[in-house]
Amino acid sequence: MTGRRLTSLLAYITTSAAGASLLTGCGVLPGATGGSREPVTVMTWAPDQTRATNMPGMPAMAQTFARWVNSQGGIDGHELRVLTCNEHNSTAGAAACARRAVRENAVAVVGSYSQNGRAFMAPLEAAGIPYIGGYGISEDEFTSPLSYPVNGGQASLIAGHGIQLAGSCRTVSLVRPDTLAGDRLPELLNSGLRKASHRGAVDIPAVEDAAEYTAQASRAREKAGEEQGCVTAVLGERTQTFFDSFRRLPEQEDGGGGRGGGAPGEDSGEDSGEDSGEENGAVRISSVLGSVGQPVIDRTGGAHSPFEGAFVTGWYPEAGDKSWAPMRKVIQEHAFADNRVDPADAGVQTTWIAYTVLKDVVEALDDDTISASRIAHALDRGERIDTGGLTPTLRWKYEDLLGAPGYPRIVNHEVTFQVVRKGRLVAQKPGFVDVGETVLSAP
Repeated sequence: MTGRRLTSLLAYITTSAAGASLLTGCGVLPGATGGSREPVTVMTWAPDQTRATNMPGMPAMAQTFARWVNSQGGIDGHELRVLTCNEHNSTAGAAACARRAVRENAVAVVGSYSQNGRAFMAPLEAAGIPYIGGYGISEDEFTSPLSYPVNGGQASLIAGHGIQLAGSCRTVSLVRPDTLAGDRLPELLNSGLRKASHRGAVDIPAVEDAAEYTAQASRAREKAGEEQGCVTAVLGERTQTFFDSFRRLPEQEDGGGGRGGGAPGEDSGEDSGEDSGEENGAVRISSVLGSVGQPVIDRTGGAHSPFEGAFVTGWYPEAGDKSWAPMRKVIQEHAFADNRVDPADAGVQTTWIAYTVLKDVVEALDDDTISASRIAHALDRGERIDTGGLTPTLRWKYEDLLGAPGYPRIVNHEVTFQVVRKGRLVAQKPGFVDVGETVLSAP
């Protein structure tokens, strides 16, 4: 009898304790998601397996971020659910991804890549879904009131690249996509070149998904000339294809031009931007992050890559900077064997920063239910986001917006100047360079 009473008493205590835990919302195991707070559903999209630029690392980084925060109990107690979508580098694909985000009740689209801004922003705006930290490749990302860019997009990169080249290049040939987005690049590059009373670049449009670029490469080298000439290509994933065609051009008659008629030697200037290590008469090559990055340099030979000595303008610190340590740790522990998640890839880096914004906003809201409108309202009213030195402090209040024609939503107009030395992208000039006034001065 005593045993039965003891068993009943223990059962009553256990049941009462469990009920109290449920009533108070406690009882969630450490590292597990759950509790009374609703899951937060977001989407990340990017093109994959297309003939033009592909960014598979962005959705993969989003999934990695979700595994990490969910292993820590979620974002402020909310399980993070990440939907991914292949936008196929097409207007139809981008629109389909946006409609799916609406249909699945996503509260934000985060860290995504698409050139088809008009196709995806309209469905998001109609549903009131914010677009946080897109790659910055389309103008709509810098005009929509529901877009919250974490970098200055192509506009800041190209304007900054003009500044970077102005001190070392007498003549610049620009090879860029023959698209609406590509049509703006010459103006932006020239706005940077003019900082040094430089004449404008030679504009060479090219098909974005061509299999080879011999004709454009030959023209670019010819127009750059033999005295301090520079050839810059901004063709996304096809930039590597262009410089392969450039490298294969016949040697110039005077013997100048280095390997393959134009690949430069190692740069020895620390901060000045001067090409003191350049052979007299060689044509220097350059590009911007996203078109050239550490993964591309590694794939094309490292220190023996055609990009050795190239100038590169980026949004963020170089991949080896200590500011990336938290991201690297998350990738190491939660990406497992997913080789799409390369910490040196600009798309992966942008996605990490975009999800950092999402995490900070959800934590600041501190509520059981998170909606798209509440996220947008929190960003509009001036929520400050500290990215750990990867960008300036981000804030999207009206007074923080640059207001440049065509790019009014830019809040981060700082870039970094990098150079390829011994197969590694390293800082050419320490710290960030503010290019806001240069972007504003573009026609």
